[in-house]
Amino acid sequence: MTDTDSDIFLSAGRRVIAIEAEALGLLGAALDDSFAASVRLILNARGRVIVSGMGKSGHIARKIAATLASTGTPAHFVHPAEASHGDLGMLAAGDVVMMLSNSGETPELADMIAHTRRFNIPLIGVASRPDSTLLRQADVALVLPKAPEACGTGIVPTTSTTMTLALGDALAVALMEHRQFTPEHFRQFHPGGKLGAQLSKVSDLMHGGDELPLVGMDTSMGEALIVMSQKGFGVVGVLSESGLLAGIITDGDLRRNLVNLLDKTAGDVMTRDPKTIGPDELAEKAVALMDRLKITSLFAVDPGGPRIARGIVTIHDCLRAGVV
Repeated sequence: MTDTDSDIFLSAGRRVIAIEAEALGLLGAALDDSFAASVRLILNARGRVIVSGMGKSGHIARKIAATLASTGTPAHFVHPAEASHGDLGMLAAGDVVMMLSNSGETPELADMIAHTRRFNIPLIGVASRPDSTLLRQADVALVLPKAPEACGTGIVPTTSTTMTLALGDALAVALMEHRQFTPEHFRQFHPGGKLGAQLSKVSDLMHGGDELPLVGMDTSMGEALIVMSQKGFGVVGVLSESGLLAGIITDGDLRRNLVNLLDKTAGDVMTRDPKTIGPDELAEKAVALMDRLKITSLFAVDPGGPRIARGIVTIHDCLRAGVV
């Protein structure tokens, strides 16, 4: 492997990306009322969006279906060949079918197209030829602009699949924005993995109830130390007479009060008005706050109301959940 080979490889990679980037620009400029009609058709559907395609278009169709489903639009992929052998039963009144085919003449799509026409199931077609069978039969035709495949031979689906994938993303985001899809909605569909961790709330990770390390203002420091040790958070919250979080005792407070420590009360030693966080805040915000303050735990209290201790979250909880 020589430096010349590396230059050739880099040149090929950059050429491909440049060709596909230019095609995406053409696609954006080509969007018209048909795109808006597709969004309206999906919004008005009582059922699901059925996305289908053969070969490379099938792979793109699976990704589009997954993106729609995870962003608030019920959708699933149906393989066109399997549809001809029983899976047409997955298509029902109220659904919308979205079919992908660069040529628009993929023979395996024929049975699905016929089924949608027979049972009046709305059909969105995506292809590069306006006069193709798919787009002529479709209720809404989304035409991919003419652009060369990045392979240089015009044979390997590259530019066309990139444009189709981007078109699917554009539909999904347009639908999201219309439905005012929020991170909280997104979290419901992504409870696992890094995304789920990033969207976790403090309430998902915090410890509450009997786990809370809490003492009263008049509690002796001997008793407070026992609670701190038993609960295992390295801190103890101090409650006022009315049961609100008035302060917190940390290792630093203990060191500052070593002289005659056991003769003091929790109210004498505590740091008043500690930093807190709301249970409904994202755990990421808790991590950022703990990092900025150089602390390892936060009490959770209801925002804007009485400082009632609802829970405690630690940096270790966040680490275990994959938030950091």
